[in-house]
Amino acid sequence: MKTYFQLLAAGITGGLIVLAGFNISRYQSTLNNQHEIKAMPVNFNMSPATNMPGDFVESAKKSTGSVVHIYSEESDAQVQAKRNKQRRNDPFSDFFGFDDFFGGSNFYAPKNGSGSGVIYSSDGYIITNNHVVGFADKITVTDSEGKKYNAVKVGTDESTDLALIKIEGAKNFTPIRIGDSEKVNVGEWVLAVGNPFGYLTSTVTAGIVSAKGRSLDIIRNEKAIEEFIQTDAAINPGNSGGALVNLQGELVGINTAIATPTGVFAGYSFAIPSKIVKRVVKDIMENGGNIERTNLGVGGYDINDELIKEFGLKLNGRKGFYIEEVEKRSAAQMGGLLPGDVIIEINSTPINNYDDIEKTMKYNKVGDKISLKVNRNGKEMTIPIQLRKSF
Repeated sequence: MKTYFQLLAAGITGGLIVLAGFNISRYQSTLNNQHEIKAMPVNFNMSPATNMPGDFVESAKKSTGSVVHIYSEESDAQVQAKRNKQRRNDPFSDFFGFDDFFGGSNFYAPKNGSGSGVIYSSDGYIITNNHVVGFADKITVTDSEGKKYNAVKVGTDESTDLALIKIEGAKNFTPIRIGDSEKVNVGEWVLAVGNPFGYLTSTVTAGIVSAKGRSLDIIRNEKAIEEFIQTDAAINPGNSGGALVNLQGELVGINTAIATPTGVFAGYSFAIPSKIVKRVVKDIMENGGNIERTNLGVGGYDINDELIKEFGLKLNGRKGFYIEEVEKRSAAQMGGLLPGDVIIEINSTPINNYDDIEKTMKYNKVGDKISLKVNRNGKEMTIPIQLRKSF
């Protein structure tokens, strides 16, 4: 009997061991299957719509051939002309002055610098920054294959820090495709293409759009137009004038500035959106020369209830800008605007305050004609005005 129970216990124990072994084997198989699932390769060659990094290759291929290196310098003749002009304005300019004791100098020295540019057309028009070529009268362009060309300035716009240069006699250049910066979204992948530090030619860096419409007060001009695209793509000195492109290789901005305490990339960079670039390039090509932005030449107040009561204005519920003073020799004076007029429209665009005037006119330049609708003593009238150079 004792032997029977021993054999029964041994049988049960053996069965449990077999069952446990089966479960362990099945558990191990499950773990292996899970491991195999996790180890599956990730496909980075995804379509542009997914905005995955694998798309950078095609974008880089489409854009690098349209970005050039630019070396700008002043000729000895231009430097001498500056010196002669200074002597005429200041007969004592050749003597040492206060600045010389602090490292300055009364003598002009030739300037030079380098940056990047973007090929706009097959016949050699190239977009860049004004601060890259604005000071120079000698410009050398090197394409992505290392070929060098002489270029001339076609025109500049200090208000946007843009410039257009041209390689004379050029043909068969590869222009970049211009994209729509208005369709660029925050968080979207972009590439910066340029020549950092002047010798790392055809460099491509990637990042995302961090913000749009940034105004930084970095353009040294009274009529500065700033609506920068902010990105975290690495940009350094020498990238100025280069391309910011989307994943389709289309130009959405001209790289212009970096936010940095050290002089090199520290996390954020800024590009002029293509909507501004297209407009400025069109103006320069149609009119030639440097673009001069202009002011209307009026001062006053935004319309409010207190102003309406104080001056007894009859505006029929409309808002606008009340003119208190008109600057002498301004476009406003020459066009016939008077103190007491209320500007209610410019080129059929309603004006509610002075900010509306600036927004409506920010792209206007000397020589443009605009149409103003004003309320004068309760009556509305339309006044054509030709914009003049500000004094």
